Amino acid sequence: MAFPYMEAVVGFMIMVYIFETYLDIRQHTALKLPTLPKPLIGVITQEKFEKSRAYSIDKSHFHFVHELVTILMDSAILSFGILPWFWKMSGEFLLYAGLNAENEILHTLAFLAGVMFWSQLTDLPFSLYSTFVIEARHGFNKQTIWLFIRDMIKGIALAVVIGPPIVAAIIFIVQKGGPYLAIYLWAFMLVISLVMMTVYPILIAPLFNKFTPLPDGNLRIKIESLASSLKFPLKKLFVVDGSTRSSHSNAYMYGFFKNKRIVLYDTLIQQCKDDEEIVAVIAHELGHWKLSHTMYSFFAVQVLTLLQFGGYTLVRNSKDLFQSFGFDTQPVLIGLVLFQHTVIPLQHIVSFLLNLVSRSFEFQADSFAKKLGYASPLRAALVKLQEENLSAMNTDPWYSAYHYSHPPLVERLAAIDKTDKKED
Repeated sequence: MAFPYMEAVVGFMIMVYIFETYLDIRQHTALKLPTLPKPLIGVITQEKFEKSRAYSIDKSHFHFVHELVTILMDSAILSFGILPWFWKMSGEFLLYAGLNAENEILHTLAFLAGVMFWSQLTDLPFSLYSTFVIEARHGFNKQTIWLFIRDMIKGIALAVVIGPPIVAAIIFIVQKGGPYLAIYLWAFMLVISLVMMTVYPILIAPLFNKFTPLPDGNLRIKIESLASSLKFPLKKLFVVDGSTRSSHSNAYMYGFFKNKRIVLYDTLIQQCKDDEEIVAVIAHELGHWKLSHTMYSFFAVQVLTLLQFGGYTLVRNSKDLFQSFGFDTQPVLIGLVLFQHTVIPLQHIVSFLLNLVSRSFEFQADSFAKKLGYASPLRAALVKLQEENLSAMNTDPWYSAYHYSHPPLVERLAAIDKTDKKED
């Protein structure tokens, strides 16, 4: 008897939903606590705590509804054969348009166009509510409805331009790959990721935000001095107009080899009035670079990608797999999608392990900034960013261990203070 892949996948999806809902309930209970965690008493103002609590509870309620709708839709799509029906309808659409439905690349692109339309349609109400109700209610949203629509149109246009060549290449590689298919697929995706890492900040990101050089002044001098002292090859220092969409703040760096760039959100500069606090945040980010965290993460992603493609090659010709989900043919893209569904258990385990590593990296980057003499301003910056972004003050330990890639504020402050005491 053939293995019931579809039933197993849907069953595990439901099990994961139940488990994660249990964690969400624990977190929701923690968010409703009326008092700050003891280490934050006197550090976070009561006003900011109350605002953070209200914001977090609103997002939690929204999350419950969103996740319930998502699991119901995903389970129904798999259980009632919507995917094979959609595949069949995309073929019939090609015939209606006078195109060759036997051409797998054309058929796949038509299928993906329908999926993209469906995804946009079903996700739009949630995006609108999140942006123009929750984020607006708590003072974060700065977008107009026109800017929201314009960003959505640009995103769709980019997908239409970039997606088809990549999909066509993947289908061609699978059809011609032979025994080294996994290596060819991995190499192709490696090239694509490197190209996108190069092209995105230069050509794509400016389509959505305006990047301007950080003006001359003390802040620029301090950041350039810090980068120089660490031999960080800083070529450009930008400010991005994040405030046109949200008052949330951030900072990041990108670039290969000797061509590194640092980007500050204008909201970060507005919120951290003390230049030392901003420099401390940059010191933390430079710590990730100096300690090779980005390289380790990139290497880990490449290993996992190669393993995933290796697993795919083992099942791509399995008629039982395709038939279990209602397909009487074995399209390349559908095989990749079905394989991803079958390894959901491993994906959750890997995600949890990667979060553990990420949290460890965050502690190391904090320690790096502290060793440079930025313990006090880093501590102040972390507190200020927590307050300004209204991040959750009370967190359930199980929830944060499972979901968070960054340690909660309480843990980061404790680690910084502990290090200070050791050195004192």
